[in-house]
Amino acid sequence: MNVIIQNGRVIDPANGRDEVADVFITDGKIAATAPRDTEVIDGSGLIVAPGLIDIHVHLREPGYGWKETLASGARAAAAGGFTTVVCMPNTLPVADSPSTVTWINERAAETACVNILPTGAISRNLAGEELAPIGSLAHAGVVAITDDGRCIQNNELMRRAVEYARMVGVPVLDHCQDYNLVGKGIVHEGYWSTLLGLPGWPSAGEEVIVARNILLAELCDHDIHCQHISSAGSVRLLREARARGVKISGEVCPHHIALTDESIQNFDTNYKMNPPLRTEADIEALLEAIADGTIGILASDHAPHARFEKEVEFDAAPFGIVGLETELGLFIDVLVHKTGTIDMLRVIEMLTIAPARLLKIKKGTLSVGASADVTLIDPALEWTVDAKSFETVSCNSPFDGWKLKGRAVRTIVAGQTAWKL
Repeated sequence: MNVIIQNGRVIDPANGRDEVADVFITDGKIAATAPRDTEVIDGSGLIVAPGLIDIHVHLREPGYGWKETLASGARAAAAGGFTTVVCMPNTLPVADSPSTVTWINERAAETACVNILPTGAISRNLAGEELAPIGSLAHAGVVAITDDGRCIQNNELMRRAVEYARMVGVPVLDHCQDYNLVGKGIVHEGYWSTLLGLPGWPSAGEEVIVARNILLAELCDHDIHCQHISSAGSVRLLREARARGVKISGEVCPHHIALTDESIQNFDTNYKMNPPLRTEADIEALLEAIADGTIGILASDHAPHARFEKEVEFDAAPFGIVGLETELGLFIDVLVHKTGTIDMLRVIEMLTIAPARLLKIKKGTLSVGASADVTLIDPALEWTVDAKSFETVSCNSPFDGWKLKGRAVRTIVAGQTAWKL
């Protein structure tokens, strides 16, 4: 389909653009001139951005289709304004073999309305004991390796993983959790864990692994990306290392800047996540890190669970919340409207070209000839989150009923509308 998007505010950080202009789409590609036989979309009052990228989602398939499927997760991504999502390998079977990665790619091509890019496991079966065949996984098409949901505790094994990743040219994404320090912790160790009698999870349990990853990134001279950073101490470590040019990076999820550990006081399992919600001081540090560029990527950690899995005692409930459909709204609402931490150009940069560069993928740009993945955003639209209307199979969200300002109104993938409000 040929499309002209007229009179929108085009924000394309990859090309340094922020201007009112028209965007042309011909045969699924961004074009330099207006095509014939076109659909005209009025972009007045809207931001026209490169298709958004979420570097951290759990799509659950294969193996856990009652939580999510590639098709439903893709619909949720489109409804959130995302044209490309990177799925984690903690499936059943684990994505630790080329055959599983190939299945995911083929299934996504058949059923998904957005681009789904698989990651491969660092270790076999995510057990942290033996490396997965990293070269073969890269050949099968993974864009990164990670044991997300788990964390390799053996530093020698992690070093070898980073060295292999460097050889095949993929980054390492790491879930930062020291098992010995965290123990059986399920919420942030502090006032509320003590008051409620819940096992505490100290910030140091994250920070020790962030420090380990900094040392390995420097030793191996290769990109290690720390997932879902939640603590002020992690921010300090990342800031110092990046100032020295270490190839270390981090991401922030919306729940870690929108909620504190005070939210757990009613034992609502929708507030149970990994890493846990932390304090106002941690949020202030995360916002400062976003503002000064210490943290350069935003992500959801979309983690769907069926209702019956969350409707248990707090201790027994699984970690995680859905996030694809609320992520952009929360980031705009918190970062732009409420705190003024960054502007819309920076939000879009952190959701497009920044993850694309880390993953070395040809996405996140409106350059002529690029795939016509485009997100139209109304930054002033006020709306109310309704978990029952989500496209995702699950509805485990702590943001149900929240009033937000700013959301995607149309998502275009390869020139085709995948979703519109």
